[in-house]
Amino acid sequence: MRVDLFDFDLPPESIALRPARPRDAAKMLLVDGDAPFADHHVRDLPGLLRAGDVLVFNDTRVIPAQLEGMRGEARIGATLHKRIDLRRWQAFVRNAKRLKAGDRITFPADVTAISEERLPDGSWTLAFEGNEPVEVLLERAGQMPLPPYIAGKRPTDEADASDYQTMFAREKGAVAAPTAALHFTPELVEALDAAGVVRETLTLHVGAGTFLPVKADDTVDHQMHAEFGRIDAATADRLNAARRAGGRLIAVGTTSLRLLESATGEDGVIRPFEGDTSIFITPGYRFKAIDGLMTNFHLPKSTLFMLVSALMGLERMQSVYSHAIENGYRFYSYGDSSLLIP
Repeated sequence: MRVDLFDFDLPPESIALRPARPRDAAKMLLVDGDAPFADHHVRDLPGLLRAGDVLVFNDTRVIPAQLEGMRGEARIGATLHKRIDLRRWQAFVRNAKRLKAGDRITFPADVTAISEERLPDGSWTLAFEGNEPVEVLLERAGQMPLPPYIAGKRPTDEADASDYQTMFAREKGAVAAPTAALHFTPELVEALDAAGVVRETLTLHVGAGTFLPVKADDTVDHQMHAEFGRIDAATADRLNAARRAGGRLIAVGTTSLRLLESATGEDGVIRPFEGDTSIFITPGYRFKAIDGLMTNFHLPKSTLFMLVSALMGLERMQSVYSHAIENGYRFYSYGDSSLLIP
């Protein structure tokens, strides 16, 4: 499909630079089949779901993967986006034209890395020196990797260290938050438990590729970046049992959805999964695992807007976004939410 079909005009003032406080005070637009849109707040979620429904969360934890360093006199910025092994990560590099294989980059707090190889997608393999785990080095030298549409408007500060982390974050490795789950609070989870809504978790380490623009003119020519995910056997069994019992699987975020769909066969059975996925969901895709999606409002011409258009239909989602803009919904990572039930 032509990428420009997924374009829309978004006023700059619609982009949220801070999250709602408390988190579950964010607005949420319910889109249930062909029914009229319904304006709610995230705290209303227990009354919008049914007992036996399952919310599937991503428990990845964002690491401070944004680094600023020097290669000689040249300033170098690096955003780590995918672990290769214990010492080596793939990274998108700013000012990469000043970098060649074998260069040493010096970051703050005595952290150094060697630029090993430029990859076909333009990213670099960086090999960190020393014996400490890279995650420990990042805690010393890195910053929280806020999305470009926020970082370009204000500096990262101390509040982002907690604001850009979900209450479910456990497994370190993401360089972007699974933002749909940023809206959840202990009080909301307690209310969901009381309503009989089940919670399950999986892990997908979100990469910085999620922010890359689609440069191709047609979706068939776009190459998705791979991300590492894991669903264990016990979780897969419980999810399958919940569906057999009539419960709906509601993915909390496009990351959870993409991993569930990657782990599900044509027979609709979710299987254990551990490895990379580069699944790219566009209109025409037949969903096998999920019955709904809770997600924020996404960028024009982004792979995520293509995904929600695949779930609900492009024309329907264009109407959804028009309604959201006209009614003051806040967009992107720190913005408001939607509950999409096809």
